Amino acid sequence: MIDIKIRENINLRDKRVTVIGLGISGVEAAKLANYHGARVFASDLNSNEMVNAHAMDLMHTYHIASETGLQSEKVYDSDLWVLSPGVSKDNEIVLKAIEKGIPIVGEIEFASWFTESPIIAITGSNGKTTTSYILSEMCQAENINGVMAGNMGLPFSERVLNEILNPDENRIYILEVSSFQMEFTKHFSPAFSIYTNISPDHLDRHNSMKEYIDMKLRLANNLKKDGSIIFNDDDSILQKALSKINKKTKAFSITRKDVLFYLDNEKIVGPSKKSLLDINELRIQGKHNIANLFAAATCSHLIGITEEQISNVMKDFKGVEHRLEHVEFINNVEYINDSKATNIQSVIVAIESYRKPIVLILGGYNKGADFRLLLPHIKSSHVRDIISYGDAGGQINTELGDAVRSVQVTNLSSAVKKAHSLAAPGDIVLLSPGCASYDEFENFEVRGVFFKSIVKELVKL
Repeated sequence: MIDIKIRENINLRDKRVTVIGLGISGVEAAKLANYHGARVFASDLNSNEMVNAHAMDLMHTYHIASETGLQSEKVYDSDLWVLSPGVSKDNEIVLKAIEKGIPIVGEIEFASWFTESPIIAITGSNGKTTTSYILSEMCQAENINGVMAGNMGLPFSERVLNEILNPDENRIYILEVSSFQMEFTKHFSPAFSIYTNISPDHLDRHNSMKEYIDMKLRLANNLKKDGSIIFNDDDSILQKALSKINKKTKAFSITRKDVLFYLDNEKIVGPSKKSLLDINELRIQGKHNIANLFAAATCSHLIGITEEQISNVMKDFKGVEHRLEHVEFINNVEYINDSKATNIQSVIVAIESYRKPIVLILGGYNKGADFRLLLPHIKSSHVRDIISYGDAGGQINTELGDAVRSVQVTNLSSAVKKAHSLAAPGDIVLLSPGCASYDEFENFEVRGVFFKSIVKELVKL
């Protein structure tokens, strides 16, 4: 077995490393372990086209053995497991491995063993992807090379192996980190931990809100000795959770003025107390996006990025694909792709971002959300119609059907076509599902691309 208690003593040469899960993070973890001389075996219970392609690539290019469509006893013949984030800590095979005393780490923990570059870890229920992209653009300077990785589909293992092969002393990692990725961490230790917010999410995987928050707080507990926690002081759940952590903190806020970046009427003011720009100059709108900008700006300032660079990125940042993304105008109806909205709070942010009548598309795989929490926001917003679909369609229709006109359909394609038939000139058709995509799509990106393709087809009608 590998002793994972002391990172400095970890040596993979000729050790048996089992990688569980052959998604993109599992594949890259296998390559990284292989590079360090481990005898790697990869296993995935699924056998879809992507998984089989990954297995074939590992076999033919890297001579890494694997199995798909089953998980045999061979997975336990191992000195170390590297667990992909899609595999829960409560999974039967994980519990059996723990029983056998096999050390288990997550992919993000595993990759962190092999780099000394500083890490900025960004987590939260909403806004972490947007904040990561903003911060990455801010951290492009003469002596700083910000490199994104993590939960947005860029495996940390891939980035670390690239760094080993192409050293860069200016590299700083900007990692989007999910609660799933924190389930098996030991040494993962960021220089900065950024918390955008916390709201109920992934309660189908985490047994309680307390467990979910505890997973998020691991980023704070493992902070480097001289590191800082950057957090949203406008979030009461975060305030309470972080009050118990004895670490250096730096708040950001869109309501307070005793912070590094703040709002003065419609002006954004920086640490120099100079007005940097007017919020009407921003290309991304909404209070949530200003909070994301302030989170990234606060961290950037602390690592030495100039106000000019910060201000320029704020002004020019266009947003992230699948997050309130404009797709098309059809007969003066605007179609918006917010496929990344996989929880209730994201939907609330989305519907409160517009002042036109909204035909809202909700549905997919429910992660344990209570859709009744949307009721007061729907009643006070411009949502006129709700189209529900997929695994959660019936629940959504039952819980929200009395609030506005509501229609249930089977799948996303039908939902888009139904929304198209209900929308009138001046309306917005908004895909903001409030659910995971797994009942119909591999991930929210695939769902968003599919939505856009259906909308493009409607243009031709």
